Amino acid sequence: MWLVLRLLSNGTLNAVTDKLLPELQAWRERELDAIYPIVWLDAIHYKIKENGRYISKAVYTILAVNVEGKKELLGLYLSDHEGAHHWLSVLTDLYNRGVKDILIACVDGLKGFPEAIESIYPKTEIQHCIIHQIRNSLKYVASKNQKAFMADLKCVYKATTLNAAESALDELEAKWGEKYPVVIKSWRNKWQTLSAYFKYPDYVRTAIYTTNAVEAVHRQFRKLTKTKGGFANENSLLKLLYAGILQASERWTHPVQNWNLTLSQLSIHFEGRLDAHIDL
Repeated sequence: MWLVLRLLSNGTLNAVTDKLLPELQAWRERELDAIYPIVWLDAIHYKIKENGRYISKAVYTILAVNVEGKKELLGLYLSDHEGAHHWLSVLTDLYNRGVKDILIACVDGLKGFPEAIESIYPKTEIQHCIIHQIRNSLKYVASKNQKAFMADLKCVYKATTLNAAESALDELEAKWGEKYPVVIKSWRNKWQTLSAYFKYPDYVRTAIYTTNAVEAVHRQFRKLTKTKGGFANENSLLKLLYAGILQASERWTHPVQNWNLTLSQLSIHFEGRLDAHIDL
């Protein structure tokens, strides 16, 4: 399907994908499950024509794992920019469509994001993406020191226990804190949400410590849109992304790896919240 869509002329492509618009609208308004154990939230940016000029807009992507362990894209939302305020409206829409509980939300480092989630889902555990945090940290580390700094930082996020991670963070600060205080302060300030994954076994940690799952969806989007420098309007973008969603979801027919073990762990850590939705 990807190849076919890329080979079609713009006129033919529009005619084909226009037929998806009613289906897309129904998909965006469909009722959702009452609970999702894990949700990844991230944004991807595109140029869209508005008032005669192209402006950058954020497409908010919500990927989840349902209680059966299968991936499900919950929605696509457009905004002029990525911001915590707009995420609040996205989360409100999820709630209104039936999502009453999320156990773990995996997010990037956007300021105010955890607060936006907490206002709608106060019992949701936040896991900040470690990869986003590392990328943001390296922006403030001189290139000549990055290799050594990363070697020490790896001891923090790859630690086997929370205590070991905190000790490694202390050592990181002792060695680099004077040179890069902004970086250390960022890790300290976000430590509660950066370190949430340490309470789980490896097979759960792998799923939640980054937003890689939703970024993989974004990579599929880019394959489909890479020949387009910009889009004439929002619908021309969304209908193409929806075609990509249909393609991606064809591969989501089996539970994610180690799902039964993961679900057992989550049922212990979030006692009672899964009882009405699974048969353990």
